[in-house]
Amino acid sequence: MMSFVAAGSQCFCSSSLALGPRPTSASRPKTRRAREARAALVEARPPPAPARVIRPAVRDANLIVGGDRTEDLQAEARAMARAVNASVYSPEVLAVQYGSRPIKVLRRTLEILTGLGSFGLKLLLDKRNGVFDQKKGIRAAELRRIFTRLGPTFVKLGQGLSTRPDICPPEYLEELAELQDALPTFPDAEAFSCIERELGLPLDSIFSSISPSPIAAASLGQVYKAQLAYSGQTVAVKVQRPGIEEAIGLDFYLIRGLGFFINKYVDIITSDVVALIDEFARRVYQELNYVQEGQNARRFKKLYADREDILVPDIFWDYTSGKVLTMEWVDGVKLNEQDAIERQGLKVLDLVNTGIQCSLRQLLEYGYFHADPHPGNLLATPEGKLAFLDFGMMSETPEEARFAIIGHVVHMVNRDYEAMARDYYALDFLSRDVDVSPIVPALRNFFDDALNYTVSELNFKTLVNGLGAVFYQYPFNVPAYYALILRSLTVLEGLALYADPNFKVLAASYPYFAKRLLTDPNPYLRDALIELLFKDGRFRWNRLENLLVQGSKDRDFSANDALQPVLKLLLGPDGEQLQILVIKEAVRVTEAVVIGTVVDTYNSIPNVVRALIFNANVAGPLTVSDSEIDSMMALRDQVFRIWGLLRSSQDFDPALLQPILQVNTVVL
Repeated sequence: MMSFVAAGSQCFCSSSLALGPRPTSASRPKTRRAREARAALVEARPPPAPARVIRPAVRDANLIVGGDRTEDLQAEARAMARAVNASVYSPEVLAVQYGSRPIKVLRRTLEILTGLGSFGLKLLLDKRNGVFDQKKGIRAAELRRIFTRLGPTFVKLGQGLSTRPDICPPEYLEELAELQDALPTFPDAEAFSCIERELGLPLDSIFSSISPSPIAAASLGQVYKAQLAYSGQTVAVKVQRPGIEEAIGLDFYLIRGLGFFINKYVDIITSDVVALIDEFARRVYQELNYVQEGQNARRFKKLYADREDILVPDIFWDYTSGKVLTMEWVDGVKLNEQDAIERQGLKVLDLVNTGIQCSLRQLLEYGYFHADPHPGNLLATPEGKLAFLDFGMMSETPEEARFAIIGHVVHMVNRDYEAMARDYYALDFLSRDVDVSPIVPALRNFFDDALNYTVSELNFKTLVNGLGAVFYQYPFNVPAYYALILRSLTVLEGLALYADPNFKVLAASYPYFAKRLLTDPNPYLRDALIELLFKDGRFRWNRLENLLVQGSKDRDFSANDALQPVLKLLLGPDGEQLQILVIKEAVRVTEAVVIGTVVDTYNSIPNVVRALIFNANVAGPLTVSDSEIDSMMALRDQVFRIWGLLRSSQDFDPALLQPILQVNTVVL
């Protein structure tokens, strides 16, 4: 007989799943199968775990080679075959399916209208009474409670809206971000029956033990902790909620109809609401296909789990289908449980920094990223690794936008608000026919105040809220990828602030941006680097020093890599103008070194000898003003510091600078 064990209190496999109330025994089906399952839960005892057997189909995806890789692909193909009938979002199909079921549609419509209609009426009264702005916080909290009561689709919708600063005011963004998937579990007998039906095997031939109740439950499914029968390995088994496709299909059919109404009659929302609903619905439907989630996890693991401080659980394809997902169990603590993390001897800030660096790589390198960013989806493992979970909702950053984001940071540093406004074309925030000139004053008003501090001292949440206010006032259409990444970094900063109230996520991010600017050969980023370093025909040594200081904090920084893009541009066919600027700077630096040497020598001479040699001339041998001397000395010292930063890099080769010297020699 099969045995069952309960899950531990600090082991989580899918942090987006919040434990909900258990159903009463009266609500369970009184079937023979259910009675047998309950009896097994009470009476069975776990047998000794069988010897661990490593099957090629479930080995680490990064270690699979040769025949093992073939078997793994075959297991994945079998899982895909089991999910061949997984639902795909189609507005046309939903219209046909529910257009002929008026009673069901009417009943659900009344439920939704009762909740949202009363909310809308309150908004109208607030506006009529002149208290619309004052009551935004109260109404936002009410909307969060309404979404929770309306069920899974609206919980997901609220979470999606919490990442849309172009639709919701800041008060709503903050309140909706608190939505958690806290729903009742469904009967265990139904879950176990689903596993057997989906995998085509008896439950006791798959697992030697499984928790008697779900260790977590959410809107789309619930999770059990189990041990595989063939190996004894501990796994997490996610089982989809019965009837969830029917429920969300009907809701999206109705919500889409509401979207048409909003597009036509609500002027304060400038985005295409129907398009946003369709995009969001496609993502939710993707979450319903657990094979797709497994493939997402594998892809994410391949791209980002190459770091020793990142953990991504692997997938067991032989026990995965469209409605059942079996993955490696991860022991860990949710990242927002600071006390539990510190009891393990770990530091929250170290884990947050790991999350920030991984998020930046997701956003700006490969462009494939986790699109459901909230604290519960990040675990701190006992070994100090950051584990990513729940890969049902993923997104991608367009290649052009990846470089435009870095350029946008450069323009922000330079306070070039006209260029910042034009960046929104490349970021796909605005269509090319929109005039950005009215947006420039709004950006200037916000950033002139925000940039009283250095960029690394800015509070990211303040920055996001400020930009959100600008987006809300003008015809922006914030792409989903950008809104989700903003939310991800804001969440990470919020977690860090519990441990350190002075933490700034931009300070933690800046080394990555500096490294990319200094080392990436992409033409767009080379232009951005030159724009940052040169102004009005003069080289800004302080900017280069700051970039090197920040970039060297990134563990992947290489001084040789930092010089390569500049050298290619300088020696390339389009580098003539840059060569002239470099030559001018070389002359300035040479003068500064010579004058600095003279001043140092002069200062080293005893006062008596100095008076005899220079006839008591306080300026010594120089005919320049004290302010010019101070400027030259500062330049020389800065160049020496930069040289020291380059030499401190382990792989720095001074011979790389030879082409620059040759350029100056040839021209001079």
